[in-house]
Amino acid sequence: MSQFFQIHPESPQARLVRQAVDIIRGGGVVVYPTDSAYALGCHIGDKQALDRIRRIRKLDDRHNFTLVCRDLSEIATYARVDNTVYRLLKHVTPGPYTFILKATSEVPRRLMHAKRKTVGLRVPENAIAQALLADLGQPLMSVTLIMPGDEYPLIDPYDIRQSLEHQVDLVIDGGYCGMEPTTVVDLADEAPVVLRSGKGDTAPFEI
Repeated sequence: MSQFFQIHPESPQARLVRQAVDIIRGGGVVVYPTDSAYALGCHIGDKQALDRIRRIRKLDDRHNFTLVCRDLSEIATYARVDNTVYRLLKHVTPGPYTFILKATSEVPRRLMHAKRKTVGLRVPENAIAQALLADLGQPLMSVTLIMPGDEYPLIDPYDIRQSLEHQVDLVIDGGYCGMEPTTVVDLADEAPVVLRSGKGDTAPFEI
């Protein structure tokens, strides 16, 4: 049976954030809000938790997870970012974007694209997500909470609890956070390529 924390969307309670991070560090799978939709997350080094998320979403080994980071300095640990890309990222983060970037050796091999050696990263503009990341001190391995066969993410924390109470360790109720996915931008090569148009404005990437 999963735990259910109601965390304030603008002023997250530190005690509940610490408890949530303890669950993540202990190998737990959590549902948490972002600036685009609810997501499933776990500790970056935990293969068992990652496999549990794959089973919940019915994802194969080719599906790429996203590293959800606290800020740009954390992104630079896990991706190769030159000055041009850094300035671009600084302009649009935090925000509802996922960036495909060349991975560094800090990224577990199972999270990289097998051929391109890239990784997806994002910096969300959501107070609860930011509080979790600050307390955890490293990124969350993450994927949008879209159930198998569904077109859109789950949006109601109570529905999420009912659907997943025996499959996740914690559901964080952070209020309504929408169902529009992030905009996905490939920055691994010289010119930005918008792979998916979502909540984030694509104008900064149009050449």
